[in-house]
Amino acid sequence: MDVTTLIFLALAAFVIWRLWAVLGQRPDSPPFDPRARRDPPPAANGAPGPNGNVIPLPGTRAPEPARLAGPDPDRWKGIAEPNSALGGGLDAIAAADPGFDASVFEQGARSAYEMIVTSFSRGDRATLKGLLSKEVFEGFSAAIAEREAKKLNAETTFVSIDEAKITDAELKDRQAQVTVRFVSKIISVTRDAEGKVVDGAGDKIVEVTDVWTFARDVRARDPNWLLIATEAGA
Repeated sequence: MDVTTLIFLALAAFVIWRLWAVLGQRPDSPPFDPRARRDPPPAANGAPGPNGNVIPLPGTRAPEPARLAGPDPDRWKGIAEPNSALGGGLDAIAAADPGFDASVFEQGARSAYEMIVTSFSRGDRATLKGLLSKEVFEGFSAAIAEREAKKLNAETTFVSIDEAKITDAELKDRQAQVTVRFVSKIISVTRDAEGKVVDGAGDKIVEVTDVWTFARDVRARDPNWLLIATEAGA
């Protein structure tokens, strides 16, 4: 066989191969692209495959998203019993004001109580104004004015604050209200202009119980609580 015949046979074979390559595929099958991404099949046990999908098997359920846990029943431990009215009130306040911490509040209320009592004793209206609601401030200011008119001087010394315990809490129209019962030991004496004792005693320690209610608008940027009500406790 000469060279020319071999060349024609090679050309014929090439043409036949090309026709098969084009016509031998199904009309609805796209040409294979070796660079195209092929996702591997899912795992046979229904577990997530490499592409992250989940294929549930018959009789099984696809995993449900994790649910958020409810409030911790011990979140107010030492302050309120689980499922109590007080605990519910604290939960409501905390839901409206995520930064609320009952333990921190009690410590702050203890400091505020001492500051308010001593400021009232000194007649320090400027300090009281920033700690009291308008109505309570007016009542305290009137009592100070009456004392000043009689030229009386009050002296109050804290010996100890034995208790500062939250007894009630609620959320009213976006206003958080927390009631605290204080039990303290103080020395209280009132003297006239000449220094004569007209009330109390400068050397006698007395136990005092007060029930105060503080409030704060949870929508306000101001984090301070104001004293809105006072009463003597038993």
